[in-house]
Amino acid sequence: MESPTPLRLKEARKVAGYTQQQLGIALGMEPNTASARMNQYEKGKHAPDFTTMKRIADELGVPVAYFYCEEDDLAELICELGKLNSDSRKALLEHIRLNRNEER
Repeated sequence: MESPTPLRLKEARKVAGYTQQQLGIALGMEPNTASARMNQYEKGKHAPDFTTMKRIADELGVPVAYFYCEEDDLAELICELGKLNSDSRKALLEHIRLNRNEER
C-alpha cells in the first residue's frame, strides 16, 4: 500500500496557497533546492522524517496526523478537529464517548 503522505502534502500545500519553493523556503531550505526537495516529498521519492513533517504541518496549519491517515474521511475529520480549541475538542470527545456508550 502506498503512503498517503505525498498526496496529502500536495493537497495541504495547495490549500495553503504555497508553491513547492515557497513552502521549502518557509521551512528554512535553501532557495535553489527548496522546490526540488518538496517535489521529492510530494512524489514519494523521499519521505520527510517526523520532525520535518511536524514543521510542514505547522506551516500549513494542519495536524501532523493528517499526513499519515489512510482514510480520506478520517483525514478530513482530523483537519476539522485541529481547527477547534482544546475545550471544544474535549467536549466533542466526551459527546462521542457518551453516544457510543448509549448505542451499546
